[in-house]
Amino acid sequence: MLGGGGLATVNVYASATEGWGDGSGANGTGHVLSAGMATIDCPDIGSRLTAVPDAARPDVDRELALLDRQTAEAYRQLQQSAQAGGQDSGSVDDTIMNPLREQRAAAIGRITDAIDRAGERPQGLDALAACTLRPGGDGASAGPQATATASPGALPGGAGQGGNGPVVSDYADITSVPPAAPNPPQQADASRGSFTSDCGVNANGLFNSDNVIVAPGVSNGAHHFHDYVGNQGNNAFASDDDLANAGTSCVDQGDRSTYYWPVLRLQNGTQERDAGSPGGGTEGNAGQIVTPAQVTLTFTGNPRGKVTAMPRFLRIITGDAKAFVNGPGNANASWSCTGHEDRQLKDKYPLCPQGSDVVRTFRFQSCWDGRNIDSANHRTHVAFTAPDGSCPAGFRAIPQLEERIVYDVKAPSLQDGGRTVPLFAVDSFPEQLHKPVTDHGDFINVFDEDLMRQMVDCINSGRACGPDGDTPGTTASPTATSGSGTTAAPGSGTTEQPGATATATSAPAPSATQTSEAPRTDATITPARTTAPARTTTATGTPGQHHTTGHHTAEQGRSTESAPPPPTSAPAESAPAESAPAKSAPAHSAPARSASAQPTAAGSAPPPQAQGARQGALAETGAHLWPAALGTLLALSGLIMLLRARRLRY
Repeated sequence: MLGGGGLATVNVYASATEGWGDGSGANGTGHVLSAGMATIDCPDIGSRLTAVPDAARPDVDRELALLDRQTAEAYRQLQQSAQAGGQDSGSVDDTIMNPLREQRAAAIGRITDAIDRAGERPQGLDALAACTLRPGGDGASAGPQATATASPGALPGGAGQGGNGPVVSDYADITSVPPAAPNPPQQADASRGSFTSDCGVNANGLFNSDNVIVAPGVSNGAHHFHDYVGNQGNNAFASDDDLANAGTSCVDQGDRSTYYWPVLRLQNGTQERDAGSPGGGTEGNAGQIVTPAQVTLTFTGNPRGKVTAMPRFLRIITGDAKAFVNGPGNANASWSCTGHEDRQLKDKYPLCPQGSDVVRTFRFQSCWDGRNIDSANHRTHVAFTAPDGSCPAGFRAIPQLEERIVYDVKAPSLQDGGRTVPLFAVDSFPEQLHKPVTDHGDFINVFDEDLMRQMVDCINSGRACGPDGDTPGTTASPTATSGSGTTAAPGSGTTEQPGATATATSAPAPSATQTSEAPRTDATITPARTTAPARTTTATGTPGQHHTTGHHTAEQGRSTESAPPPPTSAPAESAPAESAPAKSAPAHSAPARSASAQPTAAGSAPPPQAQGARQGALAETGAHLWPAALGTLLALSGLIMLLRARRLRY
């Protein structure tokens, strides 16, 4: 009998040289062992399509999205079967696996035909139609913690609120992880500067389950929900023009780039507004969505030389949403804890000590082929640097985006399966079981060309630039960041360790005023578009703020003068009925919110002057009237004396 609630040892094809996490999950053959429920492993067709003619792209994208839907539906049937008591292997083959193979064969045939009509017919795709059932086991190999009790609200037969993970073996104590090796030394011509964009923490609750890069034109193409910061117009149907004309949550209105990643949820029984929606609860993504305490978006240089500008609308995906079954070749997210960021995990969620917050880091590819803003598999147009910082032949170095996302969540109580302190996990495709190895980040460059030139100049000249100006001589050092499946694997402990850089370790801790977020029932799936206040630079170089949706000019955004502008006070963000911490440039803090309060758009609070005008009204009015009254009395006295003098003359 097959059941969905058991724990299994699953081979996810890791190389023996890839030294993942703390090594506790690897066996003698180099295979990564990961406990979890039964799942379905289907070959990833999209990753094998390295060349698709432009004329065939729409048809291919549509069929690839259909393949994902087919897998998700088959997994749902498997999960329902497990909840009903399970089936024998023959019944599962007849009712789930064989129909899935036939559906996939038809879709793959249409993909092959579409490419054949526009170019050269691909070979070998037909052999990838069949999927493999990876049944649940007894969890013996996963250690004593593998007997998870379902979290509150979990479905029968599985851990996690959605019944498809996470499980307790998905977590590791960060203090048991060995520190990373130091980064390689920089060359004399290294570009040592940095450029930070402040785009908020998605306090306004912009979520959807689309992915305009991977599945353009397909609703719910991601099958899991994303957090969005920056561009406020990102959905499955957004064109480049739509993105260019949309609002942005970034302080610099010249940054309309879109930054997005799977939401993090607490498995605490909360029913969000997506509980009955595709991509949400109906596909195993359940629980309370956690708003980050901080989001830091930093662009850095190259350890061997100067960087060139990113082309507008360049698309980059880092990590692999299907790495649990695809293998870790493209996995690239890192997990750590504040105060311990020299230790990084790839295939485990971190258990942080008391007082330490969870840190999630994405370091994007920083080599570009010089021609394409995207590629058929969304990977081959960009690449990671080699361990020495060099780009592949024919590629050029571009600014490297590093996203550092901090969450104020407590270490879950593994001894009772998260009942006392809930488990946390990222959203995922349903069959990927919320494994941390599937974490990923997406980016589309929609910087104004003027602001992109400022970024490149800041990085190449060694300055640290941010929304409040730039500071020479205080920048973090660029690092070599191997992460591609064709070069050094991510998580090897020798490269791409954000904790080893000044950027990761020197970022401010979460605001002391940040409170624990109450269970939310107000997650806005498609909020009204909002625009954050822009920064402008005056003739004297002093940045000021004003509300605008106008075109970003060369003066907006950041000062490029040799001397940094004097600091100014940024307006505090506000949430209804609550106070919020003031906005900081390098790391944006989330305002505290209540379950009943409707969140406001990032940066939409009134300026400080308006708040000050409401304080001390009566006393301040009296203080201002006394001088006026005295002046009036003096004037009247003078008039009387003048009149009396005139009468005396006559």
